[in-house]
Amino acid sequence: MKIQNFAALTLAAVLTSATLPVAADWVLEPEQSHLSFISIKAKDIAEIHSFTQMTGRVDENGQVNLALQLDSVETLIPVRNERMREVLFKTTDYAQATLSAKIDPAVIDGMQVGDIGQLHGEAVLSLHGQEQPVTLKLQLAKVAPDVIFVASREPLVLDAEKFGLSDGIEQLREIAGLESISHAVAVNFVMTFVREPVAEDAPQD
Repeated sequence: MKIQNFAALTLAAVLTSATLPVAADWVLEPEQSHLSFISIKAKDIAEIHSFTQMTGRVDENGQVNLALQLDSVETLIPVRNERMREVLFKTTDYAQATLSAKIDPAVIDGMQVGDIGQLHGEAVLSLHGQEQPVTLKLQLAKVAPDVIFVASREPLVLDAEKFGLSDGIEQLREIAGLESISHAVAVNFVMTFVREPVAEDAPQD
């Protein structure tokens, strides 16, 4: 299996001319993607939660847009799901978390089936009405001509205070009668992107 190092190419890279003659968007395949986050309560009790609904697209110019439906939070405890939605995320007002970035499309277009590479750089995360820059370190693998697999090489650690979530965490702590809930949250993900078929030109009369 070929291994290529794309570490020097960042999510903020300037577009180059090394694109394929026929460009196409890459679309997130939700059923083959997963995002989870870890919360720490009572100092040393870790719990893994996830979101079940997300969408994403990388367009032909390298613009990346991901959207996470916060209502789809899954903690395996129904009442806790409800508290997360209503008290923490306030999904009536903030239905989605979104992430945007820009990549050099040549990074993906230049990969051959079997290639594995690394990609790192800056993105912007919008959550709970706040926008913050985040650094992503990713592993990419081209598993088929039209399928790219993307995973976090390192957890993305978010500070809840920067997104205005501290009051919600404190309310959850009081409701649950806990000594503490950490404001640092580690996020991991695996995502599968499928190349969107290019529409053929309509036949000419």
